[in-house]
Amino acid sequence: MPGDEWRRRVYFHHTGYPGGASWTPAWELHEKNSTMVMWKAVYRSMKGNLQRRYTMCRLHLYPEDAPPDILSKVTSQIKTIRPVPKRLDHYPPELVDSFPKLMDWPKDYVLPLPKENK
Repeated sequence: MPGDEWRRRVYFHHTGYPGGASWTPAWELHEKNSTMVMWKAVYRSMKGNLQRRYTMCRLHLYPEDAPPDILSKVTSQIKTIRPVPKRLDHYPPELVDSFPKLMDWPKDYVLPLPKENK
């Protein structure tokens, strides 16, 4: 925060009961929880819709300069949900021939051509 704003900025909170209003200066809030000032800044910068709650759940703030060992687990590679099957021509011919078949097509079988739409 620029200049003297660290001492002048206050955060308002009300419990809902009569006389439940409280004003907390930014420096005091920082002493209680060093990440709360940044959390409140991000929270107030977003629109007050239903998406804000879920977005704030994914916000991770750490009081130290470096986060814990979380960056080693972050990659730009998206994990596949299931393994991608190999194409039939990538298997060796011996394995393809030894695989059990449901039926053998006749030698003179010709695939029918699709009908033309008129």
